[in-house]
Amino acid sequence: METTNTKNTAALIHLSTLSQYLVPFGNYILPVVIWSSTKDKSPYIDAQGKQAINFQLSLFLYTLVLGLIAFPILFFTVFKNVTLSSIFNGEDWIIENFSLGNISGMVAVAVMAGFLFCALKVTEFFLIIYASVQSSNGEDFKYPLTIPFIK
Repeated sequence: METTNTKNTAALIHLSTLSQYLVPFGNYILPVVIWSSTKDKSPYIDAQGKQAINFQLSLFLYTLVLGLIAFPILFFTVFKNVTLSSIFNGEDWIIENFSLGNISGMVAVAVMAGFLFCALKVTEFFLIIYASVQSSNGEDFKYPLTIPFIK
């Protein structure tokens, strides 16, 4: 049976990942600080802290992969019609022959990666809230699609 203090600390670890909206890399720094300072007090805090950190690291990896798919494709598609002479001569960039007909299937893949990123961020927000509620009730919560970096 977990104490109220233990449950609240576990919920705080999950909620501290939302600090990413206020502080750059706050979703990594704050949970690690809270988890590392309190993990010896309870195995429940230790398990929930590992879950929160592993989830954030997994999301970073998924975001990195989606970015590596989307950005080069979109960059190439936009700039494939810009002539190099206009770039080096200091002229205005004129994108010629750019229309919806020139959009290839690869751009559809890049746009899909962008939509997946947006869906990932919305899902992340709701899963963090759900995990904090579950852990404040003393229930173990395991995030879906989480790679166990910290065991």
